Amino acid sequence: MRQQNSALRRMAEGGLIAAMYTALTLAVPVASFGLAQFRVSEILTVLPVFTPSAIPGLAVGCMVSNLVGLAMGANLAGAWDILFGTLATLVAARMTYGMRNIRIKGVPAPATLPPVVINALVVGLELTLVLLGGFSWDQYGMAVAYVAAGQFAACTVLGLILYSALERTGVARRMFL
Repeated sequence: MRQQNSALRRMAEGGLIAAMYTALTLAVPVASFGLAQFRVSEILTVLPVFTPSAIPGLAVGCMVSNLVGLAMGANLAGAWDILFGTLATLVAARMTYGMRNIRIKGVPAPATLPPVVINALVVGLELTLVLLGGFSWDQYGMAVAYVAAGQFAACTVLGLILYSALERTGVARRMFL
């Protein structure tokens, strides 16, 4: 019975994380899609440090956000973003979880970097091909730099602020098993 409750709790955690990610992404769609983007929802990419439930939660939230963004006309990368953006988020979340115990002065700063790097490379390629009309190394480098800057601000800077707040207030210990 305890295992069943634990599995249900993890599924509920993942669902809540997916819902939060989607709500935060779609709250400001103009900032969430495009070449220069800052997805507020990417702050949540620090959550795999606390719980493995965040891995599928972030991936599902990304997929739903990209799908709804496409339906709204905001997601210009379209179906490519639904597939490859979601896979990039899944891989990055798994890597973040794997790096959760690597700390600098007690802070899991390195764990915030996989979503920055993976999304910069993958989403940068999507945007180069779809928005910029074809591949060139110069355009790809520019797209990677734009995506990386937004990701770093959200995932690393704001993500570590969220991490510190969850740790300092004890919310992380109460919420995540």
